[in-house]
Amino acid sequence: MRTFILTISALFILTLSYGQSSTESKAILDKANQLFEQSEGVKLTFILNTEESDGTTYEPQSGTALVKGDKFQLDIPYATTWFDGKTQWVLLKDANEVNISNPTPQEIASISPLALLNMYKTDYTLKQPINKTINNKAVVQIEMTPNNKTQEFKNITITIDKKTNGVVQINFTTNNGIKNSLTLSEYNTNYRFSNDIFTFDKSKHPDVEIIDLR
Repeated sequence: MRTFILTISALFILTLSYGQSSTESKAILDKANQLFEQSEGVKLTFILNTEESDGTTYEPQSGTALVKGDKFQLDIPYATTWFDGKTQWVLLKDANEVNISNPTPQEIASISPLALLNMYKTDYTLKQPINKTINNKAVVQIEMTPNNKTQEFKNITITIDKKTNGVVQINFTTNNGIKNSLTLSEYNTNYRFSNDIFTFDKSKHPDVEIIDLR
């Protein structure tokens, strides 16, 4: 679960500050980030493909994420996660149980998009953007590399639609050699989410076992 949420959190590296990086890439990402900052709700529909360092591949994972500031709801086939900025609820569907926790700052960095970004404010460098055409769509790709080799991600490449400034794809490799490709079929910033969708509603899951880890 932690690895998967880290994957989704990578979508939000667009809001970080940049050090010794390409100013052109920074300008492109600033435009993409503006869509997120001005929105009261972002909906992401995605497919994640993963390949282990030994070449082993897995069945693609699909899911949906709803995001508002540092709050989010993440739904994938085997679990749903809610995070309201303080408390996290993880519903394991097969087990019919929900784990509740108040993550530490370090744990928040691995589950909260905006908290995760704080880790990268001075630790990643943006390379020059590369213009490409993918599926007849004009896009720009920007690769990020860590200044500190102990970072979670070895490299990250963001693909952005040149026309809409929306994120199209994230490709990245973790430090242990796992390759991930996160493709977005929807990136919609036109939602207005109420805060209650980022908390677990027990009335909708009356038979679930609650495990409070706080």
